[in-house]
Amino acid sequence: MKVEYFIGIIIPKDYLIRIEKFQNKWIKQLGVEPHITLKAQGGLTSDERWIEKVRTVCKHFKPFQVSLGKPKYFGDNILYLSVKSNDLVNLHQEMLQKLAPPKHIITQYFEGDEYVPHLTLGTEYVSRDFTEGLSKVDLKEMEKLANEILVPFPNFEVNSIRIYKLNIEKNIYEKHLDISLSD
Repeated sequence: MKVEYFIGIIIPKDYLIRIEKFQNKWIKQLGVEPHITLKAQGGLTSDERWIEKVRTVCKHFKPFQVSLGKPKYFGDNILYLSVKSNDLVNLHQEMLQKLAPPKHIITQYFEGDEYVPHLTLGTEYVSRDFTEGLSKVDLKEMEKLANEILVPFPNFEVNSIRIYKLNIEKNIYEKHLDISLSD
């Protein structure tokens, strides 16, 4: 059985609760808590030796500021909140350098030069049964309401990253490990 992981940035608890309530209007079971994607699954293997490399990157990376922003789309079927932070992009690049996944994996997961920091709100299609999927009409409604309900979009300091692991029985990603950034 394949074990899956990914790395994300946790958002402040009050805003996390706000986004979960917002998403629950359309999605019955969220596949993972709201987060900013830092590193996708590619190259994060079940032997977990890569975690020490992640710790090394984090040990040498100072806390930084992130700004969430207006909703945008990947194509026309994935709605997300935009994220602004040059330091976040730099952290992503350093993770990629240290973990060194094969080029085809970087391409497959839109990492490296294709990386777009984001916080997914909803998707049109069904993904691993985490969601029932949303229609394009649902996504448009979600986009409109996000601009009303989720403002003001917060700025916050990132002090740690979170490694998520797929819980196969529940079919959701759960917290596996938090790693602090250098102070």
